Formats: sequence, structure tokens, C-alpha cells
Amino acid sequence: MSTNLDDSPIYAIVGPTASGKTALGVEVALNIGGEVINCDSVQIYQGIEIATAKPSAGEMCGVPHHLIDYVDPNLNYTAADWARDAARKIVEIEGRGHRPVLVGGTGFYLRTLREPLFESPPTDLGLRERLRAIHRDKGAPHLHMILSRVDPDAACRLEPNDYVRVIRAIEVYFQTGKRISSLQPARMERPEFADRIQLIVLDPPREALYEKINRRTEAHFEAGLVDEVRGLLNAGIRSDTNALGAHAYRRVCEYLRGERDLASAVEQSKRDVRHYAKRQKTWFRREPKAVWFHGFGYDERVVKAVLDFVRNPSAQKSCRQG
Repeated sequence: MSTNLDDSPIYAIVGPTASGKTALGVEVALNIGGEVINCDSVQIYQGIEIATAKPSAGEMCGVPHHLIDYVDPNLNYTAADWARDAARKIVEIEGRGHRPVLVGGTGFYLRTLREPLFESPPTDLGLRERLRAIHRDKGAPHLHMILSRVDPDAACRLEPNDYVRVIRAIEVYFQTGKRISSLQPARMERPEFADRIQLIVLDPPREALYEKINRRTEAHFEAGLVDEVRGLLNAGIRSDTNALGAHAYRRVCEYLRGERDLASAVEQSKRDVRHYAKRQKTWFRREPKAVWFHGFGYDERVVKAVLDFVRNPSAQKSCRQG
């Protein structure tokens, strides 16, 4: 296979959680000589298994997968870290004459890969822990109030419940004396491959997607999610990490702290994931170079349509996007 891939599209299989991205990503990779790069912010963590939908060896079908199960859950691994690692993998894969295929639903990761963030200061772990303590003791709205005092523009752009980014914005201010809202326009240079990234967005019917989310959430709890979280906590993984801040994991931590009963943890997890799926679809509607396919990624009709799309680059220019 030719190693001259400078003009080849880099496909990103994206969409809401539970939409069949993994299956479709493997099909695309098998058909174009590709290797998969994970673009999911939870699948990156070691030991976080049951509720992450990490692909099994059988589901990978022999396709190499990268950036899965490689980050210590206690580490503060950022979107910028992922973008740096993903860019390196893209170069490595194309250097082998293969095609990188990005697969996952974390839109912020993908945007950071295409439009790198400004060069921010390294995390001050002491400051991070103090801000996390404020979040635990006084809640996300209090953190948002702090941000509104030091950086009103950033506070206007961030929702109070988006406490991870609120904390980072506060950290930048206290570490540099500058507002993140003034630093963000000074972004790093875009990678040369940024314009080659082509989004393929899955858009299953809402009711069918929500039903699948509900069933999958129940299956995670039945498969031993509570025991998994208990084991992670006993192994020293902090409950306020990004790893255990994911939807069902967060609610199990609340259950283990006695803040809700198990039935409530299950039902709240379902609601969290459904709301997240809705936000994902909204996010991808704002992204450039996005082509939508209506259905799940394992539907034969969708698979055929996507494979026709990736096999016929000339047709992509006339395909309706957005």
C-alpha cells in the first residue's frame, strides 16, 4: 500500500453514546486498511471497564486499536494530552502506509485535535485538590461563582455544572494571573492533517437510542459495576477524578457514600447518559465537515452507506453535510 497519504481523508466515526460507533469504526478500518484511534474520554483509563464499552478482542476483529486502557485513573489527563497523543499516532499509522480511523464520542477531544488549545501551565496538584474540596463541600455553583469574579467572560461561556472546565479556568487564573478567556485565542498551530479530518456522525432514532441506553445501563449494574467501583476506590482511585466522574461511576460513588440508594443510582445513571447523548448530538451539529447517517452503526443499511461514502471520495464533495 502506498505511504503517500497526504491527501487521504482521516475519518472520524462519532455520534451519541450507544449508537454503534465501535462496530462501524472496525468496518471502515477493515475496508480501507485502517487502524483505530480511540476518541472516548473514559475508555482511555486503566481498570475502568464495565460501563465504558471498551471493545473486546473479538469486536476489534484484528484491527489495531490505540489509546485505549493506557492512562492511570488518578492522573489529570486532559484533552490537550489526548490531542498530542492522537496526533503522534496519526503520524505513526500513516508512516506505516495505513489509514487512521478516529472512533468515539468525545467531541471536545476531536475539536482539540483539529484546533489545538493554547499552551496552558501544568496542573498544580495542590491547587487542584483545594478546588476539588470546594466542589465537594459547596458544590459546582460555588466554583462557578468564584470563576465569575476572576474571569466573567469564561464564566459566561461555561455552565455551572461543567465543573471540570470551571476548575481549570480558575487554576489558570491563579497560576498565571491571566484570564483563560484572554489566553484561549492564542492557540497553538493546527496540525497539517487537521483539514483532512472528515466526521461521519451516527444519528439513531431517539426512542430506540434511549431504550438501548436504559438497557445497557441496567446491564452494567447487573454485570458488577458496584463491585468494580468499590474495588477501584479500595485500590486508591479517588472518587473525584475524571475517571470516576463519568456518568454511572459518579452515581455508584454516591451510592457507596450513602448519598442515594441503589435504585436511585441506576435511574439517575440512565438519565445522565440520555442527557449526555442529547448533548453529543448538539455538539456534532456545530462541527465542520460532518456528514450524518441516520441509524445505528451496526445497521446493514448504514454500514453500506458509510462504506460507499469512504470508497468514493469524489462523491464526498457532493454529499450533503451538517
